[in-house]
Amino acid sequence: MASGFFVLLDDIAAIMDDVAVMSKVAAKKTAGILGDDLAVNAEKASGFASSRELPVLWAISKGSLLNKVIILPIAFLLSAFFPVAIIVILVAGGLFLAYEGAEKIFEFFFPHQHEESEGITNKTFTEEEILEAEKGKIKSAIVTDFILSVEIVIIALSTVVGKPILQQITVVSIIAIIATIGVYGIVALIVRMDEAGFKLIQISKKDKSFLKFVGNILVKALPLVIKSLTVIGTIALLLVAGGIFVHYIPYFHHVVPTINLPDIVKEFVVGLVLGFVVLGVVNLIKKILPKKTVTE
Repeated sequence: MASGFFVLLDDIAAIMDDVAVMSKVAAKKTAGILGDDLAVNAEKASGFASSRELPVLWAISKGSLLNKVIILPIAFLLSAFFPVAIIVILVAGGLFLAYEGAEKIFEFFFPHQHEESEGITNKTFTEEEILEAEKGKIKSAIVTDFILSVEIVIIALSTVVGKPILQQITVVSIIAIIATIGVYGIVALIVRMDEAGFKLIQISKKDKSFLKFVGNILVKALPLVIKSLTVIGTIALLLVAGGIFVHYIPYFHHVVPTINLPDIVKEFVVGLVLGFVVLGVVNLIKKILPKKTVTE
């Protein structure tokens, strides 16, 4: 009995070790999307009155958790009964990520006019207008989170396809928890940087004190951090998308290795090129559809 008990413990330890290794691999695979998720949510959670940033972020976080609850069971069922769907969703998601990255680059070089910002810090709004603006931003953030969550879950799941279902559930669930708690925890710290800076400035009694110096840095750093995350997130989108295409589309899987360039460069170029192809198709469809509605 004792020997059987220790064998069981050894088996459990081996399984946990496998889970830890696979979780590490899955985390590396999803790091790019997590970076973009961080950038997107930091941008969407900022721009509100200081007292409303955390409530808005909490509402988005709850929506993100609900997204994972919806996505995870569907992903596990597909993995068990229709595994080819995982690859299809992965490639389709890669096209979306490449499109997002290409669109951001195109918008940087050829900006077009946008509607007035949804932020609520420059004008005086009624309570109803503030709540309506919050609902709009929260809804937009949760929809974006859903799309990114699908990719995070599918990419994590692709690293454990063929493994026992218990290990699949454990590994992907760990990544889903990291993607929610980790990302939104960091976002909360980022969006409160300026508030922490203001408090340090208020505490400081001297004009040239260390606290005031640090406070000024925090206040000025917030927009720079968000812009930096946006750039890093865009690059990460294209790298993740390119990696998906190179590994899961046979043509690129056979052709790209023959090019004498570092893998990271090849994946970025593939993601960028296909991203602009999808962007061109989407823009063409946008131009055609209004004409059809007018003629009808």
